[in-house]
Amino acid sequence: MRPVLIGIGSAFFFAFTFVLNSLMEVSGGSWIWSASLRYLFMVPFLFIIVGIRGNLRALLQVMREDPKAWGIWSIIGFGLFYAPICFAAAYEPGWLIAGTWQITIISGSLLVPFFKETVQTPNGMETVRGKIPFKGLSMSLIILLGIVLLQLEQARTLSFNDVLLGVLPVIVASFAYPLGNRKMMEVCRGRLDAYQRVFGMTLASLPLWIILSVIGIATVGPPAKAQILQTGIVALSSGVIATVLFFYATDLVRGSMQQLAAVEATQSAEVLFAAAGEIWLLSLPLPTALSWLGMFLVMLGMVLHSYFSRSSVKETLRKASAS
Repeated sequence: MRPVLIGIGSAFFFAFTFVLNSLMEVSGGSWIWSASLRYLFMVPFLFIIVGIRGNLRALLQVMREDPKAWGIWSIIGFGLFYAPICFAAAYEPGWLIAGTWQITIISGSLLVPFFKETVQTPNGMETVRGKIPFKGLSMSLIILLGIVLLQLEQARTLSFNDVLLGVLPVIVASFAYPLGNRKMMEVCRGRLDAYQRVFGMTLASLPLWIILSVIGIATVGPPAKAQILQTGIVALSSGVIATVLFFYATDLVRGSMQQLAAVEATQSAEVLFAAAGEIWLLSLPLPTALSWLGMFLVMLGMVLHSYFSRSSVKETLRKASAS
């Protein structure tokens, strides 16, 4: 239960991304600066945190072992995650992006066969290729149904072009984020804490953000002061606090793909937090009865997903003790 609660906490801080990206888009800011400035601002924040904890040298040593892997999976996990999210903000409101982003619940479950996990077998603990957690996945479908209902009325008002340009980038991001996160967990092999891993991935993805910044200067000019301030808030809340909380939660359950899927499912709470934020900052109308039903299904799906995941773990431990 503890990893799930930590995951919900990360969802709260992640919601700042969708709300502030919408605010920046309404104010005329470019998605290029929304994406690149967040990670550029994260560097000094994380440098101070990791440095104070005395873990900088250990991080650099691990990164030197396989810089190619760090570069590839960091750019996928951070770059192909956040740049498409910011791009989509130009075509859809934040609440709808937050809703579409919940496809990562299914994306994370579908990625399970590409990774290995440690399980109890008649011959002892063995490392085997993961299997899709169909019980947990069915609970994820309940979450997605709730999100569809939550956003149904507003989604009908958008053009097909806006939906396409808003949805496809988010689907790409939904696979890139868990893929990069899990691959980096394999590379680190439990030797780094959440702060070190986030800082390492931020450093390794810097070439992408620098290139985007150069493109931004050449095409849209420098960012406005308001966008600099807002991306700084996003960097601290979503880039540092939320990411560290999420990575810490996934680290706690890295040996079980089913529990990992449950932690990733907690990110569905982002749509609730994002809706509340936009109602407050952008004066959106209160949710309708259909939206309240959607919220109920989201929460129900989260509880059921967590329950089935914990039940599976208890059954595994019971079999292990009996063997």
